[in-house]
Order: sequence, then structure tokens, then C-alpha cells
Amino acid sequence: MDNGLLHTEKIIADRKTFYIDLKENARGRVVKITEDVGGNRDTIMIPADILDDFIQALQDVKATADSL
Repeated sequence: MDNGLLHTEKIIADRKTFYIDLKENARGRVVKITEDVGGNRDTIMIPADILDDFIQALQDVKATADSL
């Protein structure tokens, strides 16, 4: 496993590329979400133990967006 990488996904949307990586280090597992736009990158890290809460929040946001 490269640099603690356990799993990776890639999503391409218009001019943006999103990388979703599950990584593990000495402090535990995290989900790293990186947005790449023309070489400029922004990243957030989400502790894997709150991933259910994060996914539920995204589902709630999606439900609201779908209903508008």
C-alpha cells in the first residue's frame, strides 16, 4: 500500500477532478477528499470514524437540492 493508501476513487466533473482516498496512518484512518482544478488543489480530511455522519449530511444536502 502506497503511503498508507487503502482505497482511492476518482470523479471527473467538467474541469474539476475529485480524488477520494481512504488512508491509514499511526493516528487511524481518514478519508482525504482532494479537488483539483487546473493544477490547483484543495483538500479536506475526514476521520473515518465520523464517515457515517458525513455521508448522512451529504445525503441531506442532496435531498434538499433535489427538492428545489
